Amino acid sequence: MHAFRRIVERGSFARASEDLGVSPALLSREVRLLEESLGTLLLTRTTRSMSLTDAGRLYYEEAQSILAAVGDVENRIREGAGAVRGHLRVNASNSFGQEVIAPMLPGFMASFPDLRVTLSMDDRVVDMVEGGFDVSIRIRAAMPDSALVARKIGAVRQRVYASPAYVASAEMPEKPEDVARHKVIGFLLADHLTTWTLAGPDGTTTIELDPMIRVGNSLVLRDLLVSGQGIGTLPDFVSRRAEARGDLVRVLPDYELPAPEIFAVTTSRLGADAKVSAFVDHLRSALRD
Repeated sequence: MHAFRRIVERGSFARASEDLGVSPALLSREVRLLEESLGTLLLTRTTRSMSLTDAGRLYYEEAQSILAAVGDVENRIREGAGAVRGHLRVNASNSFGQEVIAPMLPGFMASFPDLRVTLSMDDRVVDMVEGGFDVSIRIRAAMPDSALVARKIGAVRQRVYASPAYVASAEMPEKPEDVARHKVIGFLLADHLTTWTLAGPDGTTTIELDPMIRVGNSLVLRDLLVSGQGIGTLPDFVSRRAEARGDLVRVLPDYELPAPEIFAVTTSRLGADAKVSAFVDHLRSALRD
């Protein structure tokens, strides 16, 4: 359509080919294919002149407005590509959403007043395309190969905790094997529900456990630990404030579980537009604080 308009405006295939940087033969072929697809002649050509048919004049006039509209859309997209505006849809786990994303949202929204945000929280992995999410925050040891694009933005430290009241009433474990004699609270969605691999000063120890209580939310797990129900593992972003208040203490302080990584996941590299990039940058800063 663009080539046809240029041919009409320049009055010849040769001059239009110079403007477009292609050969006259290629332009002639393109016009012939266009005419075949429409089932009618658009141009009458002789060795000395070229003129529009009635169908060609109609096509040219309509092409003008269509190409102008396309150009306007493309310019608006280019101009807006660097602007943080529109609707950002974020998905994260309940604990990460409440403990990390929610506290940073007021400052983030203040920085970008033209942005709307929807924060969806689900502890199970959701389909990003079906859910219509721009970015999903996932905490994994590694991201599997897929069509999704994952950017590492941080890491999580997994440690063992109990309340001071529980520690006072039960003998504190001195080595990993001692945990099996205690009441254990497990996280249903963790890959270490019944098997803890603890790295410490003497190397790595793996212990098999049968949690007395199993929950599907790490915030609930934390509250159960605070209430003195037993021993369990928590990521640092869930345990930090309770530990700072003295509501939780480290059990086996020289040992930790493997540290999973925090990924910002988009459906494609094109998904990393200005609003996604701004959100990920703010989130990365919040994780460093």
